[in-house]
Amino acid sequence: MGRRYGLEIRGAASADAPGLAEMLAASGWPVSASDLAGRLDGLRHGTGTALLALEWGPPSGIVVLHWYPGLLDAAPVAQITTLLVAPDDRRRGIGRQLLKSASQAARMAGCDSLQTLVPSEAPELAVFCRAAGFVEGPGGFVRPLRKKG
Repeated sequence: MGRRYGLEIRGAASADAPGLAEMLAASGWPVSASDLAGRLDGLRHGTGTALLALEWGPPSGIVVLHWYPGLLDAAPVAQITTLLVAPDDRRRGIGRQLLKSASQAARMAGCDSLQTLVPSEAPELAVFCRAAGFVEGPGGFVRPLRKKG
């Protein structure tokens, strides 16, 4: 999707599973590479995407989002279900770049808003969301993808 200062953001593929498993384990979310490979393939064939941030070596971050129609919204809604930057790569703008790429993918899917789920055990993610322009809404945070007016 893009490059900035040696950082590449692109769609995740099953071949990325070993490096992604390493990053997830370092973040306290152990999952096998073979399980991840199947899940990444499933995302590629559904209404969503997984985007990786890569520099050199294993992935530096991942964002997973899905879009779906809602009864109260004229356009589909995009929802981030995972946003994670490797512990050693945090505070370098990688999360913002992943969010920018996720917003672009959601707009291309016809979405007008982006929601994110923030687990109660991740207060640092809530702080990040507020700083990135999200406002608290029911069940998480939300921000528009298109300017009004």
